[in-house]
Parts: sequence; structure tokens; C-alpha cells
Amino acid sequence: MSESFAHRKAEARLRILNPDGTPAACQAVRADQVSHRFLFGCGAFDAVEIMRTQDEERKKILQERMEKWFGLFNYGTLPFYWGRYEPAEGQTAYAETIAAAKWLREKGALVKGHPLCWHTACAPWLMQYSNEEILRRQLERIRRDMGAFKGVISLWDVINEVVIMPVFDRYDNAITRICKELGRVGLVKEVFATAKETDPDAVLLINDFNTSRNYEQLIEELLAADVPISAIGIQSHQHQGYWGLEKLNDVLERFSRFGLPIHFTENTLISGKLMPPHIVDLNDWQVGEWPSTPEFEDRQAREIREMYTVLFAHPRVEAITTWDFNDGCWLKAPSGFVHEDNSEKPSYYALQQLIHGDWETHETLTTDEDGFLSFAGFKGDYTLQAAAGNAAFSLNNDVKDQVRLSK
Repeated sequence: MSESFAHRKAEARLRILNPDGTPAACQAVRADQVSHRFLFGCGAFDAVEIMRTQDEERKKILQERMEKWFGLFNYGTLPFYWGRYEPAEGQTAYAETIAAAKWLREKGALVKGHPLCWHTACAPWLMQYSNEEILRRQLERIRRDMGAFKGVISLWDVINEVVIMPVFDRYDNAITRICKELGRVGLVKEVFATAKETDPDAVLLINDFNTSRNYEQLIEELLAADVPISAIGIQSHQHQGYWGLEKLNDVLERFSRFGLPIHFTENTLISGKLMPPHIVDLNDWQVGEWPSTPEFEDRQAREIREMYTVLFAHPRVEAITTWDFNDGCWLKAPSGFVHEDNSEKPSYYALQQLIHGDWETHETLTTDEDGFLSFAGFKGDYTLQAAAGNAAFSLNNDVKDQVRLSK
């Protein structure tokens, strides 16, 4: 295996014991990786709709789609946009969202909530309140929702797209108002402190589409102010074309200097014509349809294969989340791994080959006369199968252990 991925692997030195405790000497043992430590993620908003919809035909389509989703991913992002999660004050989407989160966890996926604070998709009913009251309600919202999902959701985008605040002027909103008063660092410090207090063990991200020096400067200021950032979120919506190796490596180099984990939180590579380069705000590109074509589907698969390989090889990157699993979501873009009818695109199989082929460990080994075996594997959870029984173990660092088989 390439040395580029050595940091993704660990050494296992195991002594295999029979169910009666004696060494399983000279036995063939099958080691199969069943999960990754690395977070291969995707938007999982459909899980919420499955829990909410009363349309059985629609539910069937979504369930079929999510089964294909689980064929790739171990990490899902669920929506917590305040204006949609709580469209009327006190009326939340808690029931369907907690059901979706628990379902994802039961199926073996970690879950992230996105986002707890954002000037866009903010609750319009906040506008009736003073800035002091808006801030109080924002912090209370964090306590309420993180507290309600504690133990189910362990990662959060605490605040989204801060670089553009407080100069965001597309429309008036409550979060921009308090950001103007508190300043960017002041607002971020408030929401992160509340998040950390509510769930000290949660992974807390700052997240932004702006990968310029301005984001670096913001992070510098936040770290100087002791804001407890767990990981840096990088959005990579590439509707106007693939970043390419030069930009990708530049972003990785510049944001690695902070010594924090990096999560590519919102990745998009399309399988259709590119959005024109003169569009500044991607939301301004409004089209009736945006078709996927075989030619561009092959391009998408090549770009995904290259980008994921670069990111998986980088020691600071802990997670990659593609934003849309299926075509026709945000901006109607052909951005998914499957078409709208759930049929797989070449990108689905390209990523499947990487995650569950090239980067997954499956070996048949033979114990020595004392029951020992050794191997190197990608970090994650494993099952062991032998004639005498089965066992499970985790390979997240080099491990020397005894594993007892059970029938």
C-alpha cells in the first residue's frame, strides 16, 4: 500500500483464543474491516423526510436512496437551519430530526448537526426582538438543541460563514444585527462557549466557503481569543469547476498551519455544464433544469477520485462530506452520486472502489502455534472469523491484545 496512506493504518498484533480460553493455534482467521475511522460523509437530509412524510410512495423512493447512501458513507449531516427547524417560535422539527439521527446511528453512521448559528435561513420571527434578546435566544437555542441531541449527535457546525459577517447586506436578519454589535470574534466566542458548556465532548466546527486569507485571519483571531474550535470546516462547492490540485494543495497547506483537524464539510462536483464564472453568489444562478450528461459524469468521477485521494492522503483531514447525494437538490445541480431516479452514476462506483475497495482491509491470516497473528490495516472496526468462532475489535492505533472467539 502507498506510503501516502501510512497514517491511515495501524499495526495489529493479536493473540487469538478459542472460546475455552486456549490459544487458537495454526488456525485460519479472516479479518474484515466493517467500518472506517475516517469520516466519509454526505448530506442525509432525506432521513428527516423519511421520518416526516406520510406519502408511502415518496418514502419508498427515499428509503431506496438511503440504502445506496449507506453503501458509501459512515457520516451524515442533518439540517438545523433555525428558520426551517423552528419556523414558528416554539414549534420545532425535533420529532422527525431526532428519529432520523437515531436511525442513522443505528445503521452505523455518525451524525453532524448543521448549523447552530447562521445569518442565512435564520428564523424571521427573531426580528421582533432587541439585539440583546436575539443573542439570549440564540444562546438558548444552542443549549436547547445540543442538549436535546446529546449522545446522538456528537459533531456540530456551531456557526456558519462568519467571514462575510457583519457586512452581509443581501437582506436584514437577526444574526447579522448582533454580529454588527458584538463583532465577529465576539459573536463566535459567545456561541462556541455556550456549545462547549452544553456538550464538552462534542466536536465543534467553524465552517466557511471563504478560503481566502480573510478566513485564516479570522481563525487566528479566534484562537488568540481562546475560542474552543475542534476542527476547521472548509466548504468546497465547485459548481464553476473543479479546484484542481494546485488550489486544493494550497488550501490544505494554508489551513494546516493551525494544527487543527480539517473537515471538508460541503463538497460539490457536478456532472453537467459548469456555472458561468461571472456568477459571484452561487445562489444567483437560477435555472429551470440542469441536466447531467454521460460525458460530464465521467469527468465528475475522475475529479472525485482525485480529490478524495488527495484529501485522504493528507494527515490533517479527518472528514469529507459531499453535500448532495442525488441530483436536483441545491440549485437543481447535477451534483449527486445518483440521478433523481436513484440510478447510480460513475462517481458512485468510483468512490465505492476507493472507500470499500482500495482503502479497506480484508485479509485471511493464519495464527502461529501460540495463537498469534499480525497485520497492518486501515483504522476502523473489524470482525474476525475462524472455525472456532467469531470476534470483533477496533484498530484505531497500534494494538497488542488478546481476542477471544465466541460461538
